[in-house]
Amino acid sequence: MLDAIRAVILGIIEGLTEFLPVSSTGHMVIAMPLLGIRATDTPWRVLLWVSQFGAILAVITLFFDDLRRELLHRPRGAWRSHLLAKLAAAMVPTIVLALLFHDRLEPLEDSPAAVAVALIVGAVVMEVIDRTCRRSGQMTIHDVTLKQAIWIGAIQAISMIPGVSRAGATIMGGMALGLTPRIATVFSFYLAIPTMLAATAKTLKDDHVALSSHDWGVVLVGTGVSYVVALLVVAGFLEYVKRYRFTVFNVYRVLLGTAVLIWHFAR
Repeated sequence: MLDAIRAVILGIIEGLTEFLPVSSTGHMVIAMPLLGIRATDTPWRVLLWVSQFGAILAVITLFFDDLRRELLHRPRGAWRSHLLAKLAAAMVPTIVLALLFHDRLEPLEDSPAAVAVALIVGAVVMEVIDRTCRRSGQMTIHDVTLKQAIWIGAIQAISMIPGVSRAGATIMGGMALGLTPRIATVFSFYLAIPTMLAATAKTLKDDHVALSSHDWGVVLVGTGVSYVVALLVVAGFLEYVKRYRFTVFNVYRVLLGTAVLIWHFAR
């Protein structure tokens, strides 16, 4: 029963933070010690990644019609103008960099102090980009170029560091490359689908044998809760970025990071 409650709490955290620029993994790493669990232990290591699949299902649900239309339409220009080509191109540097560095960065998943530093540093970088690279005007997802997609995919790999935020890295990366906040956010949502599906598949491939029936229950509960909560967050966040800067998230990151560092050193 206690594990089910923990899974619900972590599912809520994941659903709330996956698509906000505050780092869902970082929040999970911070929350787990407070709940008396370690991020590197089964089933929590699996839940850390698979619960993100629930949040991705929320994006697929909310953007299903748009995704179907984009993926099935025949582009007027070359193949490189198709959304699927851009997502595939973005995944190449993400996968290559993940294969090279993921194992080296994995120990940070059990370090709230490292997460706190990444939260604070990331907030500063995000604020600078938001103030210097914010563009206005009309832009659609078709305006994202193949080159921009590749660079966003490379920037996404930075989010392997817990506390950086996959959403924050890809949205700010898109803005720095010339996209409007809304289109950078939409592309970030779309790119999350293959990225998190790949991460989920790898996690289940590596760890499914070690999961007991009880562990599977924990993972499914957390993932289901993540899906429901993410449904409520995604649409609201997309409307927010069209009107406001990201300063509130940056302030939150700094306050949270500072609090975690104080707690860490006080122990």
